[in-house]
Amino acid sequence: MALPFYVSPEQMMQDKAEYAKKGIAKGRSIVAMEYDGGVLLVADNPSSSLYKISEIYDNIAFSGAGKYSEFENLRKAGIQHADLKGLMYSREDVTARSLANGYSQILGTIFSQELKPFEVELLLAQVGAEPGQNELFRISFDGSIFDERRFTVIGGRAETILQVLRKTSTSHIPSLVEALTQCIKAIEQVTEQTMALEAMEVAVLDRSRSGRKFRRIPQAEVKTLLAVST
Repeated sequence: MALPFYVSPEQMMQDKAEYAKKGIAKGRSIVAMEYDGGVLLVADNPSSSLYKISEIYDNIAFSGAGKYSEFENLRKAGIQHADLKGLMYSREDVTARSLANGYSQILGTIFSQELKPFEVELLLAQVGAEPGQNELFRISFDGSIFDERRFTVIGGRAETILQVLRKTSTSHIPSLVEALTQCIKAIEQVTEQTMALEAMEVAVLDRSRSGRKFRRIPQAEVKTLLAVST
C-alpha cells in the first residue's frame, strides 16, 4: 500500500505565500501619499476601462494590486459592509480601520483554509479633519495589516519604490503638486520607464470638499499639475 503524499503545514504555507507574492508582483504599483489637503493616490494603470483606485465610502478610498477579479470582489463587499454599517449605526462609525480589520479576517481565512490564496494586496486610505488624522492601511494577502504613515506602496516593486520615497521625501507635508511629482518620479525611477499620461490613474481624498471627499483627477488636470512642477 502506497503511503499518502505528505506536505508539512510550514511548507504548505510557504508555498501559498510564494504563489500569492508572485501574482501580486506581476501587477503594477499604486502609491498613496499624504499631502497638505488630504491623501493622494497614484496608480500605474495603462487600462482605460478598469479602475484600480475607487471610493469605498464618504472619506475612504480603496485600491488593490494583483488579480483584478479578486480585489474587485473585495471592493464590492467592502462597499456593502460600509453602507450597511452606516445605515444601521452612524456614518461616522464607518472607518478605514474597521474595514481593514474586516478585510484582514477575510484574507486570513482564505489564506489558511483554502487551497489557493487570493493574489491581492489592498490599500485603504481615510482623510481626517486635520492633516495628522489621516489613516493609511495596507492589507497583505495573508491578512496582515500594516498601519502606515505619510506614504505607502502596494503591488509591483513596492519595496523598491518605498525605499526611493524614503530617500527623497522630506519632513514637511507636501503640496498636491509636490506629492504627485514625488510619486510619479519614484515609480519611473524604479521601473526605468517614463509614465505616459494615459497610464496614470490619479485620485485624491480632498479634505476641503463637503460630503464625499473622493475625487478622480482627469488627465488634463494631471497634465496641468505636472506642468506647474517643472
